[in-house]
Amino acid sequence: MRCHETPLAGVMVVETDIRQDPRGGFARFYCGRELKPVLEKRNVVQINYSRSVEIGTVRGMHFQLTPYAEMKMIRCIKGKVWDVAVDLRKGSSTFLKWHAQELSKENNKMMIVPEGVAHGFQTLEAESELLYLHTQYYEPDYEGGIRYDDPMLNISWPLKAEGLSERDLSFPRITDDFSGVELFSEIKR
Repeated sequence: MRCHETPLAGVMVVETDIRQDPRGGFARFYCGRELKPVLEKRNVVQINYSRSVEIGTVRGMHFQLTPYAEMKMIRCIKGKVWDVAVDLRKGSSTFLKWHAQELSKENNKMMIVPEGVAHGFQTLEAESELLYLHTQYYEPDYEGGIRYDDPMLNISWPLKAEGLSERDLSFPRITDDFSGVELFSEIKR
C-alpha cells in the first residue's frame, strides 16, 4: 500500500498492488499496520456497501458532525466512479476546495476522506459498487450534507447528474456566512 497526499490536507489516495497468477488475483484492501500513520489512534468500526445501477448517478455530498465525525476509506470494487471530497473544516487552508479521484476495480485505488470533509461520487459505469470503511458509527441525528451542484464549490462532474435522492437534493447550498464545520480540537483517535 502506498499513500499519496492530495491538494486537500488529510485526503489521501492509496494505491494497492494486485498479485496476479493463473487463478486470478489477490490484493490487501486494508492493513491497520500500513495505514497507522494515517489512522493514528482511529479504528475501523463499520463497513458499508453501496451499489448504483445507472451511469451518471450522483450520491452525496455527505459527512457526519462532531461528536460522530468520521474518517472514511472508499474503494470501488466493481465498475468505475468519480469520487469527490470537499473540505468543510473551519479554519482549513483548503476550505471549500475539492479533490476528485477516479476509483475503479481496475486501478485498485482507495480514497481516504478525513473528518470534516464531505464525500460524494458519480458513477462512470453501470452497476458500480463501493466499499466504505468508517472510523465512527453512523448516527442519523449527526449527518450533514451539502448540494453536489453548489456554485460555491463548482465541482466538475464528468457526466450529467442522474439518480439523485430526495435527501441529497434537499441539502442546503453554502451561504456567504458559512464558516465551516467545527471539529473538536482533539478528535478522538
